[in-house]
Amino acid sequence: MFIKKIGIDLGTANTLVYLPGEGIVVNEPSVVAISLVDNKILAVGNEAKEMIGRTPESIVAQKPLKDGVIADYRITEAMLRYFIDKVSGSFRLVRPEVMVSIPAGVTSTERRAVVDAALKAGAKTAYVIKEPILAAIGAGIPINSAAGNMIVDIGGGTSEVAIISLGGVVAAHSARVGGNKIDQAIADFIKKKHGLAIGERTAEEIKIAIGSALPQAKDEYVEVRGRDLIAGLPKNIRVSANEITEAIQDELREIINAIKKVLQETPPELAADVIDKGMILSGGGALLRHLDQLITKTTGVPCYVADEPLLCVAKGTGIALEHLDMYKRTIALSK
Repeated sequence: MFIKKIGIDLGTANTLVYLPGEGIVVNEPSVVAISLVDNKILAVGNEAKEMIGRTPESIVAQKPLKDGVIADYRITEAMLRYFIDKVSGSFRLVRPEVMVSIPAGVTSTERRAVVDAALKAGAKTAYVIKEPILAAIGAGIPINSAAGNMIVDIGGGTSEVAIISLGGVVAAHSARVGGNKIDQAIADFIKKKHGLAIGERTAEEIKIAIGSALPQAKDEYVEVRGRDLIAGLPKNIRVSANEITEAIQDELREIINAIKKVLQETPPELAADVIDKGMILSGGGALLRHLDQLITKTTGVPCYVADEPLLCVAKGTGIALEHLDMYKRTIALSK
């Protein structure tokens, strides 16, 4: 198979792979299952996620990325190899050019780790670009224009906020809070209030089903199964949407503080552009109901959710790969 270019949105929660001309071909969880007996990788992606919370002692299912950066180098390399092989075949005549997204706040060592992992996983050359820039490209924002564009990308591990002008980041802040911390807050709240222990997958399902950033006039309920902490037996309870809103307030406040911080650092000319055009919300966190309304209400700046927010960064990698000359300066700045 002659696949020459691959774009990878290497996320804490999910990894998406984009092929120019084909679009997104892989969207799987960033999870790897390892056998502790012989230190072997047993499964990656969807298959590994199914194992979370269900493995015997000899197997561990873990996420190799924490807060948007590589926490375990060897496992990240194995995961990248799995995704590259999946789209281009393990036997290939041509080593592909790979572009990988990285958080805006990474250090040069963390950036180097991503490049090395991609090269060892089979890439001929590896480019890295900051996530907010890719999210902006994927959301259709003209990043090379001399105007201020604001993007808020809420992923699984980090929330990236940036003002982009003339192809570069003018002001940015990366808060290590995202979908995973929101899930954890839901699990902690249910444990504290209802005495019920639930797993991270259940917490995520609750968030998707009834999660809302603002209290609702007409409350919704969902049945939750877990383990009663007192009796130690399985138990069912009903949880309301407004309880979940209460549970995630601290995490939402952190995201809003990151947005305010960037707005405070924005040069006046660009601030005027942002007030005029508003900010764009991307990433999986953008799917939380009424989050755009909460941000508009607390910052006074209009906020809009991008089309297909989950796919913005992955689309951005593909567009940047297809127009390398146009984004060459941006890539050089990100190296």
